Amino acid sequence: MADTRGMPTRVVLADDDVLLREGLASLLAGSGFEVVGQAGNGVELLALVRSTRPELAIIDIRMPPAHATEGLAAARVIRAELPDTAIVVLSAHVEVDEAMELLAGGQRLGYLLKSRVTDVGQFIETIERITAGASVVDPSLVQELVMARRRRDPLDVLSPREREVLALMAEGASNAGIAHQIFVSEGTVEKHVRSILTKLDLPESATDHRRVLAVLRFLEAR
Repeated sequence: MADTRGMPTRVVLADDDVLLREGLASLLAGSGFEVVGQAGNGVELLALVRSTRPELAIIDIRMPPAHATEGLAAARVIRAELPDTAIVVLSAHVEVDEAMELLAGGQRLGYLLKSRVTDVGQFIETIERITAGASVVDPSLVQELVMARRRRDPLDVLSPREREVLALMAEGASNAGIAHQIFVSEGTVEKHVRSILTKLDLPESATDHRRVLAVLRFLEAR
């Protein structure tokens, strides 16, 4: 692949798995990229990027010494110091929080699973798109993000009408006020409130007001 100057896109690779790294280097070189350096950890990667200033850095999310998120930490530094360098983070597993943090950084960013590399044509096409300015998320991550959002929303147990009642409760409306706004009887509102408190698992308490706790759940979910 060539950059806007007609020169091969210069790439730095970072992964402590030498076989994978060499395989990627061969794959990229055969596809028109110029691999200008390889690193086995975050320190080596940063030194390499600062000295070569590549158009693209492909980084394993977990590298020595702790095999935690060293790659992601290095990616943050690269984005801060060289914002025009495209960054692709490779991971063996879907890491939702880490991926969201990375992708919040703007354009020319990618989060791909290592298993995607087995489809050579698709991988190269994706790398080219990211280098050209796109941000690409692995489809498996998209699915996981949707599932994570569903798991994290405590209000999913409520019906649309119960959500509406809870929103009005959060605005400070009394049961009578809610009844007036949604055109039902006050008794119906009381039933909705009882259902809300039950579904949100807010048992009777001598110290905590259940209605207040319900409103707090609503606000936390926003």
